[in-house]
Amino acid sequence: MGLSESGESGRVIAALRAIVLAAALLLPAAAAAQPTRKPADPPPAQGAEATAVIASIAGLLAAFEAGDAVAMLRHVYPDGRVTASGTRGDGSSNLRQQSWAEFAARVRPDRAFTERISDPVIDIDDDIAMVWAPFVVRVGGKVSNCGVDHFDLVREKGTWKVMNLTFSSRTAGCPVQ
Repeated sequence: MGLSESGESGRVIAALRAIVLAAALLLPAAAAAQPTRKPADPPPAQGAEATAVIASIAGLLAAFEAGDAVAMLRHVYPDGRVTASGTRGDGSSNLRQQSWAEFAARVRPDRAFTERISDPVIDIDDDIAMVWAPFVVRVGGKVSNCGVDHFDLVREKGTWKVMNLTFSSRTAGCPVQ
């Protein structure tokens, strides 16, 4: 037996058409009202987790300032890397990569420096985190270089450690902060 638009069957078909029409009209408006996050965007970090991530980075920067390689290595994941990207005087790219152990060999009290980050953007998802922040390095109280730090961290046994540090570096146009 087929359905016609008369009687009970007709009312059901008319109701279904009205629902489909309403959905077709309302869905674009509902989609437009949603926030415009791309699926790959992690949720913004908040609260205690972000504080713990920044505390790990602060410990690493304090070790740089003290010239303490042993303390520095406590804040990093041993298998990670340090990657510097800059421009040479002739304008060519200068990309340098080192293991944390290689980098630590250069961290000594007589080569200590002060690095300050500002306005960090922190993203955390489960046991991984990313921090992107402008920085200024001072040696002997004078600005040496500046750029942007990109830290990626992992949480292991409840402790955040810096897996990798990638940074740009320039000597011109640095803020005096």
